Amino acid sequence: MKKRLLLALFILCTINVFAQANTDSLAYQLQRKKINGMLDMRRQKFGEYDQSLNMHTGIFGLQTKKDIRNSNDILMNIVKTDDDILQQLKVLLDYRTFQQKQVEVRSTQADSSNIGFMGEINKLRMQNQKLQHDAEIAEQERQKKAQTAMIIIVGLIVVILFLLRRIFVKKNK
Repeated sequence: MKKRLLLALFILCTINVFAQANTDSLAYQLQRKKINGMLDMRRQKFGEYDQSLNMHTGIFGLQTKKDIRNSNDILMNIVKTDDDILQQLKVLLDYRTFQQKQVEVRSTQADSSNIGFMGEINKLRMQNQKLQHDAEIAEQERQKKAQTAMIIIVGLIVVILFLLRRIFVKKNK
């Protein structure tokens, strides 16, 4: 009964750990998708910047101040996007570190739980052996008492028969 209870507790703990691991990896995957989307947006902006560098709307095919400002604005926008990407990467790396620490903590907890379970199992085995030993001793004592009772009963019967014989022998004489 206790073994089944311990096994059920172990299975529930294991299921809980796997369920949390799936939730954690889902959040990690969502963060990665967000960063990949930001990288795609950066590529698009860089393409716009490349096009703006090739824009020459001035006289004789030269760039105007407006063309240069437009290119600089796009470049500043790319720099802001890069900063955002770096911040999100930091969040992702921090999250990854957090996940690794959680795995270490769970591993330590699982090890201590397993050691606790093994200790409890050994304790129950010792109790079981002690109870079996006590049961054997109680059985031996019961058998000794039964033998003693049989000897007393047989002795009483012999004494009663002996007394009855004496009484009948005296009456017959």
